Amino acid sequence: MTGVLRRPATHPAPAVGTDAEVTIWEVGPRDGLQNEAGVIPTATKVEFVQRLVAAGLPIVEATSFVHPKWVPQLADAADLLTALAADDALGETARDLPVLVPNERGLDRAIELGCRHVAIFASATETFARRNLNRSFEDQFAMFAPTVTRAREAGMRVRGYLSMCFGDPWEGEVPLRQVVESGVRLLELGCDQLSLGDTIGVGTPGHVRALLAAYADAGVGTDQLALHFHDTYGQALTNTYAALEAGARTFDASAGGLGGCPYAESATGNLATEDLVWMLEGLGVRTGVDLDALITTSAWMAGELGRPSASRVVRARG
Repeated sequence: MTGVLRRPATHPAPAVGTDAEVTIWEVGPRDGLQNEAGVIPTATKVEFVQRLVAAGLPIVEATSFVHPKWVPQLADAADLLTALAADDALGETARDLPVLVPNERGLDRAIELGCRHVAIFASATETFARRNLNRSFEDQFAMFAPTVTRAREAGMRVRGYLSMCFGDPWEGEVPLRQVVESGVRLLELGCDQLSLGDTIGVGTPGHVRALLAAYADAGVGTDQLALHFHDTYGQALTNTYAALEAGARTFDASAGGLGGCPYAESATGNLATEDLVWMLEGLGVRTGVDLDALITTSAWMAGELGRPSASRVVRARG
C-alpha cells in the first residue's frame, strides 16, 4: 500500500497518562495455535516463539500440557520446550516461558522440564466448567488446589485464567458477583495473577468498567489483573481502552489475531497483538515491542498457515 504510515501519530490520553507502561502477555503459540486443524510442525512453533521473544514481547506463553486427545495441536509440548531450552539466544529465559497445566499431571511434566511459570484455566460458569474441564463449577477449585500449591512450593509463578467473565453461550450474561467470587477463589488458592477472559467476545466498555470496579470493591486491584479480550463483535480494542482508563496494565493478545476456543464455537480470534501495539503507541504507552519485527513475524506465520493474517495492522502494512 503506497504511502501507508509505519507508525501512528502519538497523542497521549489524559485518562491513561503520559508515563503509562503496559505488559503484553503473548498467547499466540498456545491459545492462538491450539485450534488449528492442520498439524503445525514443531520446528515452525519453535521459530514462532523465538521470533516473538526477539520482537520484544516480555511474556510469551509457549504451549500447554493438556492431554493430546483434547488438543492434538499441542501434543508436542515437551519437544517444543526441549528445543527452546537448547536455544542459545533464549538461554535460561526459556524456562520462564509460561505453560498451561490443566491438572497435576500437567504440572508434573512442567516440573520435569524445568518450567518456572505455569497457568491454570478455570471457568466462571457451571456449563463451561463441565464442557472444558469435565468438572462441576465447585469441583474445578478442588482440582486446581493441589496443582497451585505444588507449583508454589516448587518456586513457580502461577497465573489463573478465568473464562466466560462477560458472557457464556449456554448460560447468557454472567453476574458480576459470580465472576468476582470465582476470581477471588483462584487468587486465594495462590495464583499470582488473574486473567479475566471475554471468551466469546461479547463484552462492552461499560461492562469492563463495571467488572473492574466490582473487583476493586472486593479488594482486588488492577495490579493483580490482566484482561483477555476476543474480537468476536469487534469490541476488543474498545474494551482494552476502557480497561486502560480503569488502571489495567496487563493485556493478553495473540500475534496476527490467531486463536479461538475449541470448547466454545462462538469464540473467534483473540485481540491481535499488532493492533494492540498500534493503539498503545498512538497513546504514547510503552510496551517494549518492536512493531516492525512483530508484523514480519505474523505475516510469516500467516504464510505458514496458508491464509491472510486477521490483524488489521498486518493487512494494512502488507
